[in-house]
Amino acid sequence: RACVRTCNMALSSLLPAPVQTPSDAFGTVGSGTKLKQVALLQSKAPPYGHRKGWIPRSQQDFGDGGAFPEIHVAQYPLGMGQTKNNDSNAIPIQLDSEGKIKYDVIAKQGQRKDKVVHSHFKDLLPMHLREGEDSVDMSRPDDDEIQKTTEKTKNALEKLVSTKIAAAMPTHVPEQATEAQYIRYTPAQQGDQFNSGAKQRVIRMVEVKCDPLEPPKFKVNKKIPRGPPSPPAPVMHSPTRKVTVKEQQEWKIPPCISNWKNARGYTIPLDKRLAADGRGLQDHTINDNFAKLAEALYCRSKGSRSRRNESPNIEKSGSKGKGTDRKSGS
Repeated sequence: RACVRTCNMALSSLLPAPVQTPSDAFGTVGSGTKLKQVALLQSKAPPYGHRKGWIPRSQQDFGDGGAFPEIHVAQYPLGMGQTKNNDSNAIPIQLDSEGKIKYDVIAKQGQRKDKVVHSHFKDLLPMHLREGEDSVDMSRPDDDEIQKTTEKTKNALEKLVSTKIAAAMPTHVPEQATEAQYIRYTPAQQGDQFNSGAKQRVIRMVEVKCDPLEPPKFKVNKKIPRGPPSPPAPVMHSPTRKVTVKEQQEWKIPPCISNWKNARGYTIPLDKRLAADGRGLQDHTINDNFAKLAEALYCRSKGSRSRRNESPNIEKSGSKGKGTDRKSGS
């Protein structure tokens, strides 16, 4: 040990002093501060060959590594390949011109853009009683406005009529709907063997004239669906209330079960069959004569039973009287 110490002292005396000192970020040695320790992630997985029945549950189980191929479960080391479903059907809050929340957005959800949805109480008011943006001026127009509208309508109708009359004339030649268009394009394939050696071409696009007497080339016999109707009048419902058990039983409709056919061979309970028969809905009444008949039969059977019990007593008393008469005669 003394030899090692002397060698270290000799080396320290021969080597030059260090130029750079440890940085303060890691802590200066001998200044009373401790060096920062970096915690390394250690894998908690058992060693290879002893992983039967073990399943990685957290990111620490992977230990900055990849998945375990011998474990046949879905594994996402470092979250790779894991999809995050952040889809939400929440509707963003929208405000109107007055800064109030537009709750009618919920009613318009999933509807087409041009559909009118009545969701306010003011939709029940007539147009001339509304205020704000929905108000409509219902006053009668003045004479100047009437004259201007009449002239505009007259010119539009005269234009349509003159066009129809001119088209029906036999000497009329229909004009082209659009003028010719010139398109310049540069082909992708350049060379003397392509495009006749030209670098660019000019195409003249003209609409083909169609014969009015030519039969149609395509059959259009498809039934076009009817357009959307006008928006219905708003219906104001009363607040919903809970349905009682009695109302639920009254609204319960038994299924229709036939007493004659059972093509699929279902096993139908007797209570369901009787409920479908409608016997429980009938009110049975018993005639009063049944009670009278039962009472008469009961009295008759009671009288016959009493007479049947008295007949042996009568016979015994008669046989005793005969015996006494014989003894007295002897």
